[in-house]
Amino acid sequence: MVVAGNTSPHAPPSLNLPTQSETPPKTLLGRLLLRGRPADEPENAEKVYPWYVVLWLTGVDYFSSLGYQPGIALLAAGALSVPATAVLVLVTLLGAVPVYSQVARRSYAGQGSIALLEHLLPGWKGKIFILILLGFTGTDFVITMTLSAADAARHAIANPYLHSYVGEAPMPLTFTLLLLLAIVFMFGFREAIGMARIAALPYLVLNLVVLLRGLWEIVRHPALLHHWGLNLSVHGDWTAIFVASALIFPQLALGLSGFETGVSVMPLIANRDSASLEADTGSQPLRRIRATGKLLLTAAVIMSCMLLLSSFVATLLIPESDYRLGGPASGRALAYLAHGLLGNDFGAVYDLSTILILWFAGASAMTGLLNLIPRYLPRFGMAPRWVAYRRPLVLVLLAINVAVTLAFRAQVEAQAGAYATGVLVLMFSGAAGVALDLWRESSWHKPQTMLVALYFFVITLVFAYTLGANIVERPDGLIVATIFIILLLAASAISRYARSTEMRVSTASFADQRSAELWNTIAGKKVNLIPDRTPTADYRALIAENVQRHFKIEGPLAFIHVTLLDNRSEFAARLRVQVRQERKHYVIDVGGAVAVANSIAYLSELLDPVSIVLGLTHRNLMKQSLAYLIWGEGETGLMCYSILVRRWEVTKPMLGRPLIFLISE
Repeated sequence: MVVAGNTSPHAPPSLNLPTQSETPPKTLLGRLLLRGRPADEPENAEKVYPWYVVLWLTGVDYFSSLGYQPGIALLAAGALSVPATAVLVLVTLLGAVPVYSQVARRSYAGQGSIALLEHLLPGWKGKIFILILLGFTGTDFVITMTLSAADAARHAIANPYLHSYVGEAPMPLTFTLLLLLAIVFMFGFREAIGMARIAALPYLVLNLVVLLRGLWEIVRHPALLHHWGLNLSVHGDWTAIFVASALIFPQLALGLSGFETGVSVMPLIANRDSASLEADTGSQPLRRIRATGKLLLTAAVIMSCMLLLSSFVATLLIPESDYRLGGPASGRALAYLAHGLLGNDFGAVYDLSTILILWFAGASAMTGLLNLIPRYLPRFGMAPRWVAYRRPLVLVLLAINVAVTLAFRAQVEAQAGAYATGVLVLMFSGAAGVALDLWRESSWHKPQTMLVALYFFVITLVFAYTLGANIVERPDGLIVATIFIILLLAASAISRYARSTEMRVSTASFADQRSAELWNTIAGKKVNLIPDRTPTADYRALIAENVQRHFKIEGPLAFIHVTLLDNRSEFAARLRVQVRQERKHYVIDVGGAVAVANSIAYLSELLDPVSIVLGLTHRNLMKQSLAYLIWGEGETGLMCYSILVRRWEVTKPMLGRPLIFLISE
């Protein structure tokens, strides 16, 4: 194995590493499902757009909640819907926007709040915490798909022109929409931004028309305002109304959805502004970060205005009997007004636009999961490699969507609690991550940073209260998320066990040029490799004497000693290799490993020795196996043999394999 060339004289020499060979699919179905580039491998080039174009990709998730949010607000708050929505708007503009602007600054590659907390919480505790957050994120995105499909089905059923075709049952239509979503993603989902504009922009215009027509109706009938005022007065003065609204507003938390998507689309935003076409040369893409801040604020302002208007118009114009569960306005308040105020023809156009954006919101959530899951689970070793491929992951998500739809019987209101729980956990984790990060940066010499950190701690408390109140009021969200988390943790543990015999090395480089030169002199059937558990010259001399006495080994010996990282929770390692000569033998010191046996197997494949002498201990095998799985230690000899045999079954003929000797230590 030769040393790869270096682009810089100061860069450490590196090994020309072969990629891990995997058994290719043997069936037509396997080749079809695993076709294409894995999702966890970055593309060479990615098309970027101005922020005001990417805005619509965020908007299909954020703005689509107008399809069901006003109805849910009416059901939860009644006459208090307007002041409760005003509290929601304050939390949005003073809490969510600042939090996610900071998240964008700290995870500008689009990783979101999860990546921010991953850097703050290293090790196994951090990995478990990230898996729990992924469970809540999965709840958020999956419920986005199922709730959006269920609400789209409700709009189709209530439409007088479509009713005769789709019937009364929402379940079959919801399944059809979810199946269509999966089919589209099985074949690839391109030009998403162009389609997002087609879905979101007309939808906002149609909603504005409905709301303006509703305001005109209120102007024509002032008694509606008087009646609403009487209903509000039941709750007391404005102080009591504000307190009651603040207590109710957690049930309206669906209006906060979309901010995580706003950060996840950051890589699509061009790193330039109108004043300069040159990209930033620093480590942070400052113009992209500023543009993302503009995107988040613009989306929040648009949505805040629409939410306030919609809650005001819906509260004054929709009778209580109609917005209750089972009523004609249940889950479709603005569509109800569109048909009632502007006629069935306009209402039909509004319904079609609503169905389109709700379906596209599901597509946005599907895109988020297809980007998020491969980014974490395979890298953690907590998912099979096929999870990094789009098509099998789409089928898994489709099965989960079907199960969730069956569990909630395609009812929008029944899924609102689970959706809000997922959204609020992400909001809370993002606020907590930003607050902790700012506190680490602050000091008494930077009082301004300390004050900003305290502000974000206050926001964290607000989201903590909102999350807690939502869980108490609607515990089904926590139940669903807990099921997701348990399944995810179980699947992750099984996957980590199944993938334990992979090489678990991503890159390897030499510590110096001398190491690279020595490696080249001994690579290719020139030495006998011996793992060195105790890195002392006396121990190596003893092992060399025993080996040469008991085995017919010719040629020099190469002792390899592996030093493990403190953080063994990482799945793949970046090895640092130093080679030196000791009398007629060689010593290979390896640092940065996450598992001893895997690192030895990996480097032995590169070194291609004449033979490998593996030591066996007399320790308890069960304890050794657990030590290997958790800490990367244990019965090195047997594990190294198992890893090599697994690789040789795919890559090497019998004649190319080194001899294996076992010796008792």
